[in-house]
Amino acid sequence: MNLSYREIKKSDYQFLREILYDALFIPEGEKPPDKTVVDLPEISKYIDNWGLSTDFGIIAHMNEQPVGAIWGRLFNKNKKGYGFVDENTPELTMAVKSECRNQGVGESLISRFFQLARDKGYKYLSLSVDKRNRACNFYLRQGFEIVGELDSSYTMKTEI
Repeated sequence: MNLSYREIKKSDYQFLREILYDALFIPEGEKPPDKTVVDLPEISKYIDNWGLSTDFGIIAHMNEQPVGAIWGRLFNKNKKGYGFVDENTPELTMAVKSECRNQGVGESLISRFFQLARDKGYKYLSLSVDKRNRACNFYLRQGFEIVGELDSSYTMKTEI
């Protein structure tokens, strides 16, 4: 597996839009929503106007093709993300293309992302994950703890 990594740039917006769709959890047996679901304000807020001074993230490439991404964004009390815990904790969003999952891409991305977040002076990260999503166990293995529960999702947080 020939993986390379680089920080996300403003020009990566289209890939972020595609991978944001891949980040959505669709329970087994349910029909996936139309790709335009990422245009809904409650979802698009994770990438809208990408490139703010507090936006940061990494794209993984395999054989020069983007296969995954992880990014952080700060939200505030008036415009919360699903995994919002406070205004000083970036909310993480992550996805790996389905054909590249279970190959270590996610673990490699999250490890690099933790270092990037520390380099930017952050002490904590948060996220939201559907309770039925297998990624729940992945995040627990990465040191995240459940700090909240709403309907079918957990809010998780970790010290980095």
